[in-house]
Amino acid sequence: MTQRLFARPIAHRGLHARDAGVIENSRAAFEAAIAQGYAIECDVQLSRDGVPFIFHDDALERLTAARGSAGDLPMAVLQQLVLAGSAAGDTPQTLVDFLAQIAGRTQLQIEIKAQPDRARTDALAAAVARALAAYGGPHTLESFDPAALVALRRHGVAAPLGIVTQADGSHGPRGWQRLVRRHLLHWPWTRFAFISCHNVALWLPAVRVLRACGVEVTAWTIRSEAEARAALQQADQIVFEGFRP
Repeated sequence: MTQRLFARPIAHRGLHARDAGVIENSRAAFEAAIAQGYAIECDVQLSRDGVPFIFHDDALERLTAARGSAGDLPMAVLQQLVLAGSAAGDTPQTLVDFLAQIAGRTQLQIEIKAQPDRARTDALAAAVARALAAYGGPHTLESFDPAALVALRRHGVAAPLGIVTQADGSHGPRGWQRLVRRHLLHWPWTRFAFISCHNVALWLPAVRVLRACGVEVTAWTIRSEAEARAALQQADQIVFEGFRP
């Protein structure tokens, strides 16, 4: 029997709870997920000076007191920005520091955030590959951008790679490229090992056909037991927040 990539539910950006001062993609959220036996999904951006760091948004406003693009600041400045509402005073951490924190204690689903151009996509892929070179814990990588998967492979990443997809294509370009992403027509060159699918898009023909062929599917973002039950009829695992499955 083939071993599953995702044997446990995946805590979206860690097991965060803003009302308790535990903020998404923070050290505290990751520790909480590990303590409860969950896998972890997290997001990686690229600083101005080429350091991969854990942060979801392209902009800083929602999660910090700063303004502007997260990628416009050097890592030394980013590490001084306290995540808004963090009881522990957590700040964005580098991917290297994050990996040291996790230390193989749980499965990771690491999303490589789409970048504004190919040069930054390649730079982020190369930096992520360097950070992961010595990491021995279970992990996968994923992205909305097919080019990011190709770049990760080019830079020597051997971990399973996944494509993130959704029905409306709002995270991607318009026109024919949106069609390619929605229907996973990039498969011949990305050769992804799993699909991370918006739960309302699990009906997409390409997702259903590839799952029937053995490609594992995770569904995001699940926010209740009812949503979990519905998603698991067409997916292999859930990425959740706001409740505990």
